[in-house]
Amino acid sequence: MDRAGFVRRVLVGDHTSILIPDLSAWRRGGGGLRGLRCLHTHLGPGRGLDTEDLTDLALLRLDAMAAVEVGETGHAGAVHFAALLPPNPDGRQWDVQTYPHPAAVDLPFDAFVRELEGEIRRIQGARDVEGQEERAILVHAGGGPRHEAERSLAELAELARSANVRVVKTVWQRVTRYHPAHLIGRGKLREVLMEGLYLGATLVVFDQDLTPVQANNIARMMDLKVIDRTQLILDIFARRARSREGKIQVELAQLRYLLPRLVGRGTAMSRLMGGIGGRGPGETQLEVDRRRVKQRIAGLERELRALRKGRRERRKHRARRGLPVVSIIGYTNAGKSTLLNRLTGSDVLAEDRLFATLDPTSRRLSSPEGTTVLLADTVGFIRHMPRDLRVAFRATLEELADAALFLHVVDAASPYRAEEIAAVERILDEMGLQDVPRLLVCNKVDLLDPGRINGPCRGAVLVSALEGRGLDELRTRLFAALRAARPAA
Repeated sequence: MDRAGFVRRVLVGDHTSILIPDLSAWRRGGGGLRGLRCLHTHLGPGRGLDTEDLTDLALLRLDAMAAVEVGETGHAGAVHFAALLPPNPDGRQWDVQTYPHPAAVDLPFDAFVRELEGEIRRIQGARDVEGQEERAILVHAGGGPRHEAERSLAELAELARSANVRVVKTVWQRVTRYHPAHLIGRGKLREVLMEGLYLGATLVVFDQDLTPVQANNIARMMDLKVIDRTQLILDIFARRARSREGKIQVELAQLRYLLPRLVGRGTAMSRLMGGIGGRGPGETQLEVDRRRVKQRIAGLERELRALRKGRRERRKHRARRGLPVVSIIGYTNAGKSTLLNRLTGSDVLAEDRLFATLDPTSRRLSSPEGTTVLLADTVGFIRHMPRDLRVAFRATLEELADAALFLHVVDAASPYRAEEIAAVERILDEMGLQDVPRLLVCNKVDLLDPGRINGPCRGAVLVSALEGRGLDELRTRLFAALRAARPAA
């Protein structure tokens, strides 16, 4: 029933439950309520509002949930009424009242719900003033040990921070197999979403990739946006791309990720992509969406081929001049751009964020003996790098094959540095670059006690790009490694 008193849907259930249909046609405003209340019956006396009723109230952001007891004679009995509460120090999510008979309900509902919604929006507005970023729940589901889940969630939180997303809750759910409809169990999912709503979350980010069915099912349970790790990384890349080539590569990756997920969706792509293409006669919206995406992909690929041709010419020009290339590689946020700036006196953008550098940058570096190399900064690697990004950035990554030497930069302060080194090496192996010589550089040693420099960093070049420590040794070992590598190049 809506606020004007009109009955909008009549639902028929059984003696245990009713199924509430999709209510997306009644969109609520930011932080507000749905504008609908649910009135239903409970067969038999003594049955108040159950967990399912209260969960639906919270997840669907209903104005109210009410149940009327019906006795064996068919006469109405007690009325149980619940409404959401604004965020409060006690952490209560709803208030439940019981009236002995429908005639005893004397609540001025219209004034009540408008006052309630106004208070919810006032508190939500105060939260928004704190920062314009999204507020997210992070969810990891898996059967591995806890430390692996904690590490993965920590990295997901860093990805969220890089996308200007504020994390309000992290959840680890142990599963032996993924639920085909919701990734995790429906009961646990509803519990997580309810708490996230109370905390003012606007977004749910899953650490595992969601199938189209899972994403749609979860999104239908409530109004929160639902994305997975791949979508979050794609969003970060879209924010960071500056060059025309970088922007094309990111859009290609996004569209390739989207295309298989259009199956069965009928999503209105006009909201996402503007006026791409036109609608043909007799086409369904889903067919239009697919056609537009395929046309856009084809156009971007043509443009990218032209840009790659220019890139190949520049590579040939460098080869003719005999200028060796030293590529700085490593896990994202290891400090590669800061190191490039320190070594060459450049001012390439360097931030304490994942994937701060997206477009490749090259600068000259000379030795005291007069040897000059081209030092190339590259996009950082990460575990489970989305395949669509790897494909889209193929031309950029292919330039690594021209390198005479890799400077593999590692965040020495990371508790996961061994795993990060292994992740980078695994990606290089997959690209067929395992034979390119490399020099291991452990950065950020200013954040470590000398006694903690062990394991993977033992024998590496120890530097602090931020403070400029260890750079002379790095230059010496870089040119020595290059001289040793050149005969085999």
